[in-house]
Amino acid sequence: MTERNSAPSLSRIQQKNRELILGGALEAFSAGGFRGATIDQIARHAGLSKPNVLYYFTSKDEIHKALLTSLLEMWLAPLQRIDPAGEPLAEVLAYVRAKLQMSRDFPRESRLFAYEILEGAPHLTEILGGGLRQIVDEAAAVLRRWMAEGRLAQVDPHHLIFSIWSMTQHYADFDVQVRAVLGPGRDPLNEAAAFLDALYRKLLSP
Repeated sequence: MTERNSAPSLSRIQQKNRELILGGALEAFSAGGFRGATIDQIARHAGLSKPNVLYYFTSKDEIHKALLTSLLEMWLAPLQRIDPAGEPLAEVLAYVRAKLQMSRDFPRESRLFAYEILEGAPHLTEILGGGLRQIVDEAAAVLRRWMAEGRLAQVDPHHLIFSIWSMTQHYADFDVQVRAVLGPGRDPLNEAAAFLDALYRKLLSP
């Protein structure tokens, strides 16, 4: 379904209201997933009326898809910043740090994406099989070239990327569990940064 207000002629107020709606949707969807959220909840979190929300988006499904699409773009941006002309190990470690920082800065967004994947990604099927695959394949090709040149140790590049996703996003998606195990007075993400740097440095050094 096409968003009503995707045209570039949005006024400043319209853009602000759209951002308020997506912010309210993030609160609602990250708390209860797609099924647990309602338009009324989204409107309440956004500080707008339900008719106002429905002026900008025709349905809960449309709001959810818009939010997930923008989230996926943000999530993939660090992967696209890997520089093929850069120093391989430094580029990979920078990507790990960027993903870990996103878990610190955007835990609700990470949990929302996890909800969608666990439900079979009904709102992201086309994107996951198209744009996501292309971006990951392009990054994997760069990693594979570096490995062929002897500049990184030989590992499966796709599974390397998957491992970075799981090792970093775990700290957002399972924050309560991590903090319960570590106990008070510790910073899981600072500790994770040192651990993951050592782990991937050892794994990938040629």
